Amino acid sequence: MADPKPEIRIFDDAETLARAAATEFADRAIEAVAARGRFTVALSGGSTPRRLYETLVGAPPSGRPVPWEGIHLFWGDERHVPPGHRDSNYRMVREALLDRIALPEDQVHRVPAGSGPVADAASAYENDLRTFFSPPGDEPPRFDLVLLGLGADGHTASLFPGTKALWETERWVVGHRIEGVATERVTFTFPLINNAAAVLFLVSGRDKADALRDVLSGEGTIDRIPASGVHPTHGSLVWLADREAAGSRPA
Repeated sequence: MADPKPEIRIFDDAETLARAAATEFADRAIEAVAARGRFTVALSGGSTPRRLYETLVGAPPSGRPVPWEGIHLFWGDERHVPPGHRDSNYRMVREALLDRIALPEDQVHRVPAGSGPVADAASAYENDLRTFFSPPGDEPPRFDLVLLGLGADGHTASLFPGTKALWETERWVVGHRIEGVATERVTFTFPLINNAAAVLFLVSGRDKADALRDVLSGEGTIDRIPASGVHPTHGSLVWLADREAAGSRPA
């Protein structure tokens, strides 16, 4: 069973945080590939994850080569835009990481966003997950690692305050329109996120301080602070935050 208490690590700045996240990514990948031959990770968008991806391209963060030959990349959420669109999370990862490493195309599992109804894109991605993982029955896949960010409004992935997706219990992936930001998005749901072996939050910036405080204090409800719904049932939860986001919380 998972430890009910998450692990919280605080860093002086976003750059130090990104390097620590890169080490965490690499160490978990090395362990998984050595044990099972592959490492499955759901990526996040945003500026802090981007620095993580860029860091992975350089010198091995843990002194050992990242085993790209066994790593399969997925996306925890995506805007419903074509892959070349400036708002695409896939495009960001491609520019920061994929264009700079040799990773076979069949190890890059992009959300099929950008055409047709957003619900169809979500259903297609869920079917892709079923095909790849082949989990028993309707049990969600078990990712080795899910990377998440935290919005100033408390959202994570594309699970936003007040949306129906917060209460989804059967589907692993949903597509919906988020009125507050006037976009359509595809996102993992809590059943899928919470089945991961490990969830790693990356949080930086003063604007995230209130949301982070509410999540870690337990004062935030899922409807108001969606990140409060992340509780791996049989896995670990680790928060990496920079000093600005952590506020007065001790290191």
